[in-house]
Amino acid sequence: MKREDIKKEEMMVVSGDGTRLRFRKDVVEDPRALIVIAHGLCEHLNRYDYFTEKLNENGYSVYRYDQRGHGKSEGKKVYFSDYNEMPEDLAAIVAIAKGESNGKKVFLFGHSMGGETVTLYGTKYPGTVDGIITSGALTHYNHPVMGDTFPIEAPEGTYVPNELGDGVCSDIGVIEAYANDPLVEKQISTGLINQIYAGVQWLKEHKNNFSDPVLILHGADDGLVSAKDSLDFYEGIGSKDKSLRVYANLYHEILNEPSKNEIIADILLWLGKHKG
Repeated sequence: MKREDIKKEEMMVVSGDGTRLRFRKDVVEDPRALIVIAHGLCEHLNRYDYFTEKLNENGYSVYRYDQRGHGKSEGKKVYFSDYNEMPEDLAAIVAIAKGESNGKKVFLFGHSMGGETVTLYGTKYPGTVDGIITSGALTHYNHPVMGDTFPIEAPEGTYVPNELGDGVCSDIGVIEAYANDPLVEKQISTGLINQIYAGVQWLKEHKNNFSDPVLILHGADDGLVSAKDSLDFYEGIGSKDKSLRVYANLYHEILNEPSKNEIIADILLWLGKHKG
């Protein structure tokens, strides 16, 4: 797929509660399928530019958005009042993708907090997309990276420093770019942390409702989200079509590790088998 054949468009779209979300689509002519990407905590859609390019090159259209309170989307900065805001915002993007799919299949990809987002969506709305891919997904909170006492008792509007950077990737250049990126948020609200944890607890109680085809990916040396999260999720979900890959020596952002093209090749192989 030539770059000049890719139609790129960015706009603000409205979620169910009226929050305006920054939305971008990179669309190829007659796509093999459509992929909706949900990013992780404190980041934004542009950190998936390379992955999007590779998907486009292989014939897939890509729909991305900044989660509320992140990047250029509206909402209180890095804050959720309810964990259901994650899957409901995603539902607004999925509706756009399905409305423009012309009968082609729609898949979700979510990394870290975005992995929680897509698994919450799949658990709440099973069978509404054609498959889900997770990367370093927060689904069980086996590694207490944000503490082990919940809910965090703090005044409304309390924020703590974003200290996730060192565990993001083994590539120093990626860590430096993350630290210097003006759209990467430098603080996290305790409100968001509490809601992420509440969402994980709901997932753990209802994960047997998750029945979509799923490819679960994780770095074995992920210092932020334990690979055991993905192992536990794999074991507990109701999906008949499920695959799990834990990559030796890789950190949290497997799509930014030096071996990222191998992971993308695995994703493309799985998509090729499921696109119909």
